[in-house]
Amino acid sequence: MKGIVLAGGLGTRLRPLTYATNKHLLPVFDKPMVYYPIQSLAQAGITDIMVVTGGQHAGDFIKVLKNGEDFGLERLSYAYQEGEGGIADALAMAETFVGGDSCAVVLGDNIIADDITTAVSHYNDLDGAVIFTKEVDDPERFGVIKFDDTGTIIEDIIEKPTNPPSNEAVIGLYMYDNTVFDKIRSLAPSQRGELEVTDLNKMYLGDGKLDSCKIRGTWIDCGTPESLARATFKFYEDAKE
Repeated sequence: MKGIVLAGGLGTRLRPLTYATNKHLLPVFDKPMVYYPIQSLAQAGITDIMVVTGGQHAGDFIKVLKNGEDFGLERLSYAYQEGEGGIADALAMAETFVGGDSCAVVLGDNIIADDITTAVSHYNDLDGAVIFTKEVDDPERFGVIKFDDTGTIIEDIIEKPTNPPSNEAVIGLYMYDNTVFDKIRSLAPSQRGELEVTDLNKMYLGDGKLDSCKIRGTWIDCGTPESLARATFKFYEDAKE
């Protein structure tokens, strides 16, 4: 299984911090933000990873991450996304890199303090897709899973629902088989003009090939000043113990 870290975007919610750098290179306690998703993949045994980035600060990733030796990687590759085409568009940049393998995809601003080794091992010969979820107190802010009456089979994924059907929010960690790139090519842009990852996941759902896996530990999306500060405080407190 190959690993892909999506680290593009303009980081508008974090301005003025992101005027001078990509948001994924901002510090979270004692490490750049992008270190954490790379570590999550590496600790699960995924040592062939591509970072997809873009914008005027893309070259800074090479200065910070180099060849990936600090993570024990076999290979660290880079791809450049032109413009703001959405998560699925960024993932498409990795098609040649993934080849005939499956892939684990993580958003570069998502910190997942949970061991995903078992999930990666279980789905190593993946035929379909897996979305990872976390139970949250404010599901109306996220994409939320609607389950059937048994609470086990996914019926729908609803973006920012007014009346959430569950508290299981879809986080920025996914696993896909290598049919994902054909599916991306068949996606239509959303009203935002982007190729949406939710639409991609719904294609797998329509094929009956979408599974979900719950994250039990801490999950933080560091896309806002408040969440960035919360992540820094968490790792500061952990370091004191």
